[in-house]
Amino acid sequence: MKYMLFFLIVVPALEIGLLILSGQTFGVPATILMIIATGVLGAFLAKKQGLQAIRSVQDQIRFGQLPGDAIVDGLCVLVGGVVLLTPGFITDAIGFLLLFPQTRKVIKPFILKLFRKWIDNGNVIIYR
Repeated sequence: MKYMLFFLIVVPALEIGLLILSGQTFGVPATILMIIATGVLGAFLAKKQGLQAIRSVQDQIRFGQLPGDAIVDGLCVLVGGVVLLTPGFITDAIGFLLLFPQTRKVIKPFILKLFRKWIDNGNVIIYR
C-alpha cells in the first residue's frame, strides 16, 4: 500500500514531464504517433502472448500438471498489456519488459518472491 502513492502521483507526473520533453524534442505529431504506435504494438503483442499463455495453461492442465508458472506468465502479459495501453514512455517500457518472454524470465522470480511474501504475511490467503 505504501507504494500506491508513488504509482498514483509520481509516475504520472514523470510521464507528463517526459511527454512534454518529447513534444519539444521531436514535435507534437511525432510524439502522438509514438504513443499510438506503442499502443497498437502493445495490443498486438499482448494478444499474441496472452493466447500463448492460455494454451500453455491448458496444456499443463491436460497433462495433469499445476500451471503455476504459466499463470504468472499470463498475469505478466495482462499487466504488460494494460500498461502499454496507457499513454506514456515509462509505462510502455514496463509493459514491453513484461510482454517479452526473455525479459519476463528475469522479472518472474521477483514477482514470485513478492507473492510468497504476501502469502507469508497473510495479505493473500489461499483456500484449498
